[in-house]
Order: sequence, then structure tokens, then C-alpha cells
Amino acid sequence: MRIDDLFQVPVIQGPMAGGSCTPELVAAVSNAGALGALPCSLLSPATIEQQVARIRTLTGRPFLLNFFVQGKPAPSSEEVSGAVELLRPVWESLGWSELPLPAQWNEDFEAQFETLLRLRPAGVSFTFGILEQAQVERLHAAGILVIGTVTTVEEALAWQAIGADAVVASGVEAGGHRGTFIGRQEDATLSVRELWPAVVAAVRIPVIAAGGIMTGADIKRALQLGARAVQMGTAFLVTDEASIHPAYRARLLSGEGVTRLTRSFSGRYARGIENGFMRRMAAVEAQVPPYPIQNALTGSIRAAAAKSGDTENMSMWAGAEFARARPMPAGRLIELLASEMQT
Repeated sequence: MRIDDLFQVPVIQGPMAGGSCTPELVAAVSNAGALGALPCSLLSPATIEQQVARIRTLTGRPFLLNFFVQGKPAPSSEEVSGAVELLRPVWESLGWSELPLPAQWNEDFEAQFETLLRLRPAGVSFTFGILEQAQVERLHAAGILVIGTVTTVEEALAWQAIGADAVVASGVEAGGHRGTFIGRQEDATLSVRELWPAVVAAVRIPVIAAGGIMTGADIKRALQLGARAVQMGTAFLVTDEASIHPAYRARLLSGEGVTRLTRSFSGRYARGIENGFMRRMAAVEAQVPPYPIQNALTGSIRAAAAKSGDTENMSMWAGAEFARARPMPAGRLIELLASEMQT
């Protein structure tokens, strides 16, 4: 099986973690002939199994699972207390006397990986890191195609060297977290027009283009630059099946504001709509601990923002072209994209 066998329309729905991607969204995309993707990085093995079971009741077509490649952090008490202090202006503005500490820093990737092997989806994509070759071989033995996320040519070559079936080349315009795993995150600044053709020229495996893609015309341009397919995230955030906060959705549909990269929410650079939290933390964002520590520490702040509808303290991940997002059912969006590609 090849990547091309997984879709009829060369569109992969971006696996956006944080609750926006529902099983219903994944299934609707796959049923329309594209490739749905379930973000599993923030889910326990039991929840992954439940959501995959739900997807399989809704579609018999292929879909992807997506995971963060990550270890088990063990921050010192000094590192944690220092990070809490950096966040003090935010949590004090909420009227809190202290910042609640998380019960865990992240899910166990090793346990998630074993769950993935048992579930045997058609394919799996990874970001934030790279697998060991033995892990890729185990996935292939289970009949699972392997896709790595890259932000540089060097990273694409690394995934190819361990046997990946394809790479997602994510330009700096892409929304959400950057997938950089070689070198400094702040140095991975290639735009889509620079990154996509460079990766295509460097590797023999299929390249999936990501970043700033909102229409069929955008897809055609990516394919003309040598991509085999595209991955679109922000375009699906405003579809009927997505599950994002109504206030977040309204901000996307307003088309107002700008996006920028920040590490203040999670400790890893990610692109989102600029808001009060980003501005308040801008002076110290270089000092916050790395993902997943900072991500876990800001969890209570983001939960409170969701409860009150406060978009100034939400992480509203979005690509640079979010103003062109079009609200409609996911299946209808796939049909529209396919039609636009023909005109």
C-alpha cells in the first residue's frame, strides 16, 4: 500500500490536538474521499481506542492517527516554581492565589505506541520528534504507513533514512505547533514556497505540503511544486463537525487580527491568533520551560478561559491564512476543494 492509495482527493485533514478534531470530523473527511486524521497525542490509550472505535462505526475508509514523539519529563521543583512565577501576572489577573499544578505532564508515548500497533490504522503521522528505525519496522510489519512531519530538508532526509513512507513539509505559515526536531525551533523559518520544493528535490518519498492552504487553487499550486498531497488544518476548524469553542470559532470567522509564533502557551513554538496572553508573556516567553511542562502548567488557565469564553487567554491556533476559512460541513468542503482544483 502507498500513500496515494489512502485518498481520492489529495487532501489530508490536519490532526489538530486539543479537542477540535472529533471522530465525526475524521469520518466525514474520509467519507468524502480525502483522508481524515485523529490527533491522539493528548489522549490516553483507552480514549484513543474509544475514538477509533467510533470512527470505524462512521466510515469504512482509511484514516490516520497522529502522535507527538516525546519522552517522560522530570522537571526539578525549582524549574516548576520558576515557570509558575513567570505565569504569575496571568493567574493573578484571574483572581487566583496560586496556579494549580497538573496531575501529569503528558501522556505516555510508549503506551500510546503499543495502542497504535493494536489498532492498526491505515497510516500514522508523527511530529515533535523522530522514531527509531525499529519502531518504523514494527509499524510496517503491522501494515501501517508512516509519515513524519518536517520543517527543514535535514529533517526530511532523517525520516527518509529510517524508512518513512512520506513526509509532511510544514511551512512557517502553518497553524499550530511547529514540528521542528533538528536544531533550534526559531531557526526553522522556511516559507511554504521555499520549503516544499526544497524537500521535494531532496527526498525520494512522497511529500505532503502544509501551510497556508485554504482553496483548491492553493492545492493546485502545491501539487505543481511537486507535492503528492496537501495537509490542511485551519480550513477544517470552522467546519460543522469540528468542536472548537464558539468564541474561538467567532474569532476565526471574523478574519480580524494577526497570527504569530509563540512558545508562551506550551513551551514549543506554535502559530495562533495574537491575544492578551501572548502579549503579556512576550517579554519572558524565551524563559518558559519546554513542552510539555509549560503546556501542562497553562492547562488550568486555558480551561478557565474556555469556561468563561475569554479569548484573551485561549490558545487560538490558526494558520496565517485563517481569514480565508469557509464554514460548511466537512464533506461539502472536500467537494468544493475538488471542484476548485478542476477550474
